[in-house]
Amino acid sequence: MSEGGFRQGDPIRIAIFGVGLIGGSLALCFKDKPGVTVVGHSVNPSSVRKYVERGVVDEATVSVEEAAKDADFLFLCVPVGRLEDYVDELARLPLKPGCVVTDVGSTKASVVRHGEKLRESGAAFIGGHPMAGSERTGVEAASSYLFENAFYVLTPTEDTPGEALSRLEALLRWTKAHIVKMDAELHDDVVAAISHLPHIIAVGLVNQVAGYNDSNDLYASLAAGGFRDITRIASGDPLLWRDILIRNRKVLLKLLDDWRDEMDGFRAMLENADGDGVAEAFRRAGEFRGRLPERRKGVITSLYECYVDVPDHPGIIGKIATELGQARINLSNLHIIESREDVPGVLRLSFREEGDLQRAVELLKSLQYSVHY
Repeated sequence: MSEGGFRQGDPIRIAIFGVGLIGGSLALCFKDKPGVTVVGHSVNPSSVRKYVERGVVDEATVSVEEAAKDADFLFLCVPVGRLEDYVDELARLPLKPGCVVTDVGSTKASVVRHGEKLRESGAAFIGGHPMAGSERTGVEAASSYLFENAFYVLTPTEDTPGEALSRLEALLRWTKAHIVKMDAELHDDVVAAISHLPHIIAVGLVNQVAGYNDSNDLYASLAAGGFRDITRIASGDPLLWRDILIRNRKVLLKLLDDWRDEMDGFRAMLENADGDGVAEAFRRAGEFRGRLPERRKGVITSLYECYVDVPDHPGIIGKIATELGQARINLSNLHIIESREDVPGVLRLSFREEGDLQRAVELLKSLQYSVHY
C-alpha cells in the first residue's frame, strides 16, 4: 500500500471544480503522487490556463463533463451558493460507477441532502469541510501544507457505502489533516457557534463603531490596534458569507437568541453594578479559553503564516529566528511540524501582519531557504 492507502501505481483520476485556495491546496496534496492525475475545472478560460501554468493541476478544462469523465473522486470547491447547481449538473452526466463526490463547504446539511440524487448515477456523495484557510485567497495562495494538522470533517449518512468512505479517507491522508466524521446537522450546529456567529458579531461590532465614527473620527483613529485585531474576521468576502449565513440561518437564529440572552445577562450585571458577576463571567471565559488547543488550525484563521523546509542541523531554528529578529520582523509564533518522508522538516512561522509575512518570505528566500505560503 502507498502512503495514501492505495496500491502503488493504481491509477486515480481526481477532478477539482474550483481551483482556488482550498481546491488548489487539495490539488497540490494529490498531484505528483504515483498514478494520480488531477484535473481542474473553471468556467473561466484564463483561470484554466493559470492552473496549468502554475503546475497546480495536470490538466484543466472549462467543460464540466470533460473534467468529470472517468474521475474516481470529484471535489466541489466552488462557493457554497453554487454547490447544489454543480450537484445537479453532475447528476445529469454519465459518472464513473462507484466514484466519490465531495465538497468543501462550511455548511453541510443542505448539500448532503441534495447530494442524495447522485446515488441514481451510481456515485456516492460525502459532505466534507476542511477546517483550514488563509488570509490570502485564490490559487496563488494554494499550499500543500494548508491542511496539515487541521481538522477535516466528513459527514457520511447511514446510506453512505462504507467502501466509498474508506477510499475517501485514504485519499485525504495525503493532506496530513485529522479526519473527523460527524452528522451533517451536528456539524452545522457546531460550526455556526464557533465560526458563523463570531463573524456576525464582528460585523455588527464594526458597523456599530463605524456609525459612531461618522460623527467623530477618533473612533477609527484609536481602533487601529487591538480593535482591528479582534474584529479581523469582519473583513470576509461579503458574497461568500451571504450564502453561508442564509443556508445556515435556522441554526443561527437560535444562536442569536442565545447571544441576546448572554448580553442581557451582562446588561443586568452592569445595571446592578454587579462587579462579582462581571469578574465571574471573565473567569469562566478565561478558564474555558485556556483549555482550547493552541497548536491546531481551526475554522477561523488567526495569523499570516508561511512554511520553511529546514535541514536537520543543530541550531537551525535559532538561526532562522535570529535572522528575523535582526531584520526587526515581528514573529508571532513558531511551530515545528513533525518531519515527514518527503521533506527534511517543516517550520511554521506565524505573523500578525501581512507586511511581516512578506518581509520574512523575501528574507528567507534570499538566504536560500525553501519557503511556502
